[in-house]
Amino acid sequence: MASVGLTSMGVGVDRLPEEMSAMKIRDDREMEDIVVEGNGTDKGQIIVTTIGGRNGQPKQTLSYVAERVVGHGSFGVVFRAKCLESGETVAIKKVLQDKRYKNRELQTMRLLDHQNVVSLKQYYFSTTEGKDELYLNLVLEYVPETIHRMVKHYSKMNQRMPMIYIKLYSYQIFRALSYIHNCIGVCHRDIKPQNLLVNPYTHQVKLCDFGSAKVLVKDEPNISYICSRYYRAPELIFGATQYTTAIDIWSAGCVLAELMLGHPLFPGDSGVDQLVEIIKVMGTPTKEEIECMNPYYTEFKFPQIKAHPWNKKFHKRMPPQASDLVSRLLQYSPNLRCSLLEALTHPFFDELRDPNTRLTNGRVLPPLFNFKPHELKGVPVDILVKLIPKHARKQCSFPGL
Repeated sequence: MASVGLTSMGVGVDRLPEEMSAMKIRDDREMEDIVVEGNGTDKGQIIVTTIGGRNGQPKQTLSYVAERVVGHGSFGVVFRAKCLESGETVAIKKVLQDKRYKNRELQTMRLLDHQNVVSLKQYYFSTTEGKDELYLNLVLEYVPETIHRMVKHYSKMNQRMPMIYIKLYSYQIFRALSYIHNCIGVCHRDIKPQNLLVNPYTHQVKLCDFGSAKVLVKDEPNISYICSRYYRAPELIFGATQYTTAIDIWSAGCVLAELMLGHPLFPGDSGVDQLVEIIKVMGTPTKEEIECMNPYYTEFKFPQIKAHPWNKKFHKRMPPQASDLVSRLLQYSPNLRCSLLEALTHPFFDELRDPNTRLTNGRVLPPLFNFKPHELKGVPVDILVKLIPKHARKQCSFPGL
């Protein structure tokens, strides 16, 4: 990527943030300032990027028309845009970049290649005119919905989400986590319904927002104040700094329960209250469980509360396999939480393995069993047989299947 330009097209809509105006772009390797003329922050602003031109490759110009803001937070802003050359709609995530460090999210995104993880199409750097601030812009595939909005949709209508969608969404979440944990070695650290995108037509799920993601190195400390509160694993609440990817498995269990309930399972008002909400459902953790979560935690003054049976937490028409899977994911001891492969092969998902299963509108399911060899490296044949149904084995080339 060598240059970016700005022009304006006058179409009235949501205004984009002020810092989007008067941009200069820097190449991430050469870091040469290129001043771009134009002030517009309205919809219709055009961002022109040039890629290629190295090692004999031809240069290619890609122009993005900013359409509207679709998300914002402490990280920065996400806006929807359209590529003029291809007509493709994309999402551009713009974050403030500390010039002293490489961006961990960018480094992670460049490694990812999976159908259940949002893909990075391009990236470029920009600065605002008159300010010495550098911004990283990630050009991502655009997926219109989130699991958060899907849950709210059914809740507002006073309806339960169809069981086929609960199974489909949670299965794909586990597949995405299995990939990033076992193939890339990355812990996401912020699994929540807002970071799980859904295509409302195909019902394919894609994990997004790797701003908190990190490779966890054994015996190296990490911050415990991570992950959104409702989905925060108890070891984090207990201040553990040497946690594992099991924190993502806890979060995924909370998302599954939310799909079943129509609202968050543990809606704590604060860090301490979050623990209270967990104890109200799971009972008081034993001294041994607390030691498993954080061996350095020495305060054991908790009221003794009995665990609430999982099957009574959910609607009586909820299949018993559903509450069984939740109970296996939501264990106090991180090492007792079921593995992602165990989750994927759980009987709760047997319906998805049936070749006759269809969406509520009669359409076929999105691809679920097209595993690549690196996703199943080292997986025993007996697990492969459970994981990949007979009708889908032609898609795979594994010995013994």
